[in-house]
Order: sequence, then C-alpha cells, then structure tokens
Amino acid sequence: MRLLDSRRLTGANRFGSEPGAVIDISFGHSDPDLVIGAWRQHARRLLDELGWSDEQLRVLRTTDGASLALTAPADALYTATEVNEAAWDAARDLVEGGNRHLLLRAARALREELRDEERPRLRRLLAAAEARAVPVVLDADEVSLGLGRHSRCWDLRDVPHPDDVPWEELGAIPVGLVTGTNGKTTTVRMLNHIARAAGVVGGVSSTDWLAVGEDVLERSDFAGPGGARRVLRDPRCELAILETARGGLLRRGLALARADAALITNIASDHLGDFGVQTLDELADVKWIVTRALDERGTLVLNAEDPLLMARAPRSPAPVVLFSLDPRAPAFREHLAAGGVGYTLRRGSLGRCEGERWTTLVPVKRIPLCFDGAARHNVANALGAAALASALGLPDSAIRDGLCAMRTADNPGRANLYEIGGATVLLDFAHNPHGLSSLLELAATLPARRRLLIVGQAGDRSDADLDALADASRPMAFDRVLIKRMEGHARGRGPGEVAARLRDAFCRLGYARAAIREHKTELGAVRAALRWAGPGDLVVLLSHERRDATQAFLQARAAEAGAPS
Repeated sequence: MRLLDSRRLTGANRFGSEPGAVIDISFGHSDPDLVIGAWRQHARRLLDELGWSDEQLRVLRTTDGASLALTAPADALYTATEVNEAAWDAARDLVEGGNRHLLLRAARALREELRDEERPRLRRLLAAAEARAVPVVLDADEVSLGLGRHSRCWDLRDVPHPDDVPWEELGAIPVGLVTGTNGKTTTVRMLNHIARAAGVVGGVSSTDWLAVGEDVLERSDFAGPGGARRVLRDPRCELAILETARGGLLRRGLALARADAALITNIASDHLGDFGVQTLDELADVKWIVTRALDERGTLVLNAEDPLLMARAPRSPAPVVLFSLDPRAPAFREHLAAGGVGYTLRRGSLGRCEGERWTTLVPVKRIPLCFDGAARHNVANALGAAALASALGLPDSAIRDGLCAMRTADNPGRANLYEIGGATVLLDFAHNPHGLSSLLELAATLPARRRLLIVGQAGDRSDADLDALADASRPMAFDRVLIKRMEGHARGRGPGEVAARLRDAFCRLGYARAAIREHKTELGAVRAALRWAGPGDLVVLLSHERRDATQAFLQARAAEAGAPS
C-alpha cells in the first residue's frame, strides 16, 4: 500500500463541481474493498470532528489503485489535504495493524490547523457573490469578483465586507475553454485572431504563453488554472480564451465555476498512466471535466469524428454543436437531421449547417495555416475555432478575417516551414502518435527527393507509447532517422533508455541500424540533419526541448540561405 500523490482541488474536477482534496493510492497486495472501507470510515469521522458533516466522499478505482477524494470549504483546502492524508494513514494502520490512536491525535491537530486557515469574512463575501450571480475567481492568495474588465481583486488578508463591494461595477465577460489531446494551442491562437478581427481584447492562457490583446505577459506553460486566473483578472480583458490541459484538470480542476462555451478537439493516447488515468476512456472523462462549467445557456463544441466524444455527447449539460471534416460522418449527419448546428466543409469552404441552411464562412485556400487544405488537422482546428467563436458571440465576418489573417509565423512550433539551401524543414510540436500522423499527412504533400525524421520523447511515456510513436511514422518511408536523447526530460528513465527503445522500434519497422543516428540534443540533431540534407530533401523535425533556440537557429539559417550573394 502506498500514497502516490496528495493535492488540493480548487475547482470542478473529475469527482464533481465542488472544491476539495484527493489522494492517489496503490493497493499493493491489500484488499481494495477493505482499504477503501477503512478510508471512508476514518475520513468521515474526521470530517464530522471538524463540523464538515455535509461534505462528500468520492472514490474512483484505477487499474492498480484508487483516487480518494473529499469535498471541503473553499477556504480550507490545505486542511482538507491533511484530513485526507490522516484518514489514509489511519486506514493503512487499521489494515496493517499499527497505531490505533493515530486518528484522535490527528483530529486535534486538524482542528488547530482549520482555525488558522478558515476565513469567515471570505465565506461571507463568496455567499454575497453567489446571491448576486457574480463570478468568483479564488486561489490561495487572492479573490476576485467579476471577470476581466468587470473584475476587482483583493488579497485574502484584506477581504472587504459585502456592503463595501462596488457590485454594480462587477460582471462577466465571455469565456471559452479549449481542451483535447491535440490542436488546443493552435485553436486558441486562431480564436485570438478572430477576437482581434472583431475589435475585442482577448485574453489567452495557453501552453506557450499568456497574452492580453497584443501584449504577451509571459512565455511558459500556462494551460492550467493559474494561467486562467491571471487572464480572468486582467482589467483589459474583454473575452477569455483558456487552453485547459489535462495536467491542470487533474491537479487542480477548473479555475472558474461557469464558462459560456467549451471545445473538445479530440481524444488520443498521450500521458496515459499519470494520476491513475490508464485508458483512452478515462482520458476522455478527464477532458469532459470542462462540461462541469457549462449549463443550458452555454455551448459545447465537439469533434463529430471522435467516437469517445460522441458517446458522451448525450450527457452534455449544454446544447451541442459539432464539427467534422467529413459532412457525411454518421454522427454529424444524425446531429443535423435532429436539428443540430454543425460546422464542416462544402465545395472547398468552411461553413455552418443549420438544418437545410448553409452559411459559407471562408474558403480553405484563404486560410494560411491550412496549406491549401493539405494540413487537414488545421482545417479541423479552424472548424472548431469557428464554432467556438460563434458560440462566444463573435460575428462571421471576424471568423473569416481572423482565420485569413493568421500566418504560420503566428503559430510558432506548429507546422512551420523553413527553406535552407534548397532543403525544406517542417517543424512541429507533435509529441504523440496522433499528432505525428496528422503532421505526416501534410508532409506527404511536400515534394521531397529524400526524407529525414528527427524524433525524441520524454521518459514519462510507456514503452508501448514509444513504440506507437515510431509506428506512426510508418506511412512515410524515411531515408534517415535522427533520435535526440532529451536527457533533461528523462523523468525517471535511465540515460539513453528512451533513445534505445525508439531505435529498437524503428529497427522493427525495417530500418537498418546504419540509417538511425542518436544525438545528445535537439539542436545537435538539427545541425546534423542540415549537413545531410541537400536541395530537394525534406527534414521533419519534432521539436520539444529548447524550441525557441531551435526556431531561432532555423530562422537564422533560412535568412542566411536566402540572402543575396
């Protein structure tokens, strides 16, 4: 029996819409029912000791363990984690025969901790905001009422009395959530361009940066609730577009209680094994968390060609809008026949179907990121972005103008092309088999005398995931494969272990060992590729580590190659 992880849940999460705490455990050789029963018994006793008798216990079984969650007041989540861990310690002692007085000592310590953490003034303020239907964004240090340009923020040490709050100045702004396995960041960037075309100041939290309007606040991974809160509190923000990644959903939950619309792009194998998520079906449940922020006034945009999403569509709390590259997809056709709204392609243009009514939005050829339709994954992203933009109240003219205005340079790290000495380099962040397959559909349309692949992977993927990444390259017979070792992302693997697994996987596909080379760094692999590549050759680069440095290097080489002699 082991405790694997313990964390606060600050918003809607896998277990419900309420905040709380969760622990992940493995059973080892112990009886799962006995362990869970003991945890329930001790957790309930501790909750009662703290006066939290109305809080709920929830259990999610995983392959070899469970996630054990309890709800708690929003101003006492650190205490909640201690409650959960103490209940686990007592349960383990009961099962293994240890100290039977542990729970009583824990209860006394938890009452002291709760007195230090709880904030009665904050609870009064939250109740007043709920009564007035004013959105709340809360973290461990600050509370804000309202969103964006209609918000005010206070330090938790200086929370105002409800009578002193300028309620008339507070309100909501449109909020859209974007999740899924692949395509999130590109879709968010498309939406931001659409907002600009509409003259709206958009706030964006994403994998690559935080931005409000034209101002990039910070460059890093902000696809979790922390990044979302910063956008939602920015007084310039008139519309929020929040990339909502799996990690943030599992670690903390959603940053706010309600959104106007949400988009789930697709479900594909990636990061399986983290936080007890072992299967695609469980991963789909994680992505589905965004629907907890929707109600009948909102809109849920789904990929009609994803069977896992279509299986869940009837459970949506909000009206569903579908998008599909194929207007003949069965789920899409059934949706339209039932009177639903859908976005798809017709005669080379993106458009909207409403019953028998068709509205053309923009020809695919006018959208630079679609590469005349060859980048089908970006055509799908554009369809999802158009559907979500419309759900957020942005006009069709802005959807057209925004998608046409966005250039590949506005989407760094995603399907970027460089011409260097007559060779073409296609750079992309593809980091899983689904992403690589989509990229190779585009690569197959590019003329090439010879082809080279630069590939690597972080160590937190399973052996099966590594094999699948290599297998995804099967449709394109590469002349050479360069494997980057990515030792800074070993994440528990030994030196060279991931590279060796990838090498073996490519050899099983029929590659000669002489056609496979290893390099210590991504930039080293890129330099070697450019030494190998000649006029008419294609280099497909899966860029992960130090992407900014890699892109700067390629841009410099491309500029140098294009300079007049």
